[in-house]
Amino acid sequence: MRIAVLVSGGGTNLQAIIDSINEGRITNTEICLVYSNNPKAYAIERAKKAGIPYVVKSPKEFENRQEFNEALLQILKDADPDLIVLAGCLVVIPKEVVRAFEGRIINIHPSLIPSFCGTGFYGLKVHEKVLERGARVSGATVHFVDEGTDTGPIILQKPVMVRDDDTAKTLQRRIMEQAEWKIMPMAIDLLANNKVKVEGNKVVIEDYDQNIVDSL
Repeated sequence: MRIAVLVSGGGTNLQAIIDSINEGRITNTEICLVYSNNPKAYAIERAKKAGIPYVVKSPKEFENRQEFNEALLQILKDADPDLIVLAGCLVVIPKEVVRAFEGRIINIHPSLIPSFCGTGFYGLKVHEKVLERGARVSGATVHFVDEGTDTGPIILQKPVMVRDDDTAKTLQRRIMEQAEWKIMPMAIDLLANNKVKVEGNKVVIEDYDQNIVDSL
């Protein structure tokens, strides 16, 4: 399975995917493209180091958003991925892309959807809201991308306990380490081995075992 990984920042989830492929936790998979909207993203350095093709195109390079949307769609079509992985990508994915790759885009969100998700919930903002609300449990979710915001079918989730002394940054880091970097590679491997089916708005996974997810 060929995957294109879309990133905007440090690329820690990208690195988790690269490492998981190299170590055999993700099978039958190669990264055919890393795309970033941010020329300063460290994720690009990770792609270079791993010898992965990459493209950097910012919306700011275009006269309007529609031109950027068309350019992004063409970049992805040229890469010809079987799956698009949003791994910390802060660009709103155009409907043209969602429709062209329907059922073939997944995202990692740093909360347990449907809590703390939707418009305006990204990056540290998610964890700030979790702490403001006094939630005792947060976590991460891998889901399919549809034309809504964090509304696509849920593939995997992993909870992470919130500590009394947490800050948004410490909670963000622990959720990345204990959940995001675990369930994103697992979801990709499941998809690469044809173990995921969508029935309505529900994902059915062949031989699914919650105990395996809990033990990650």
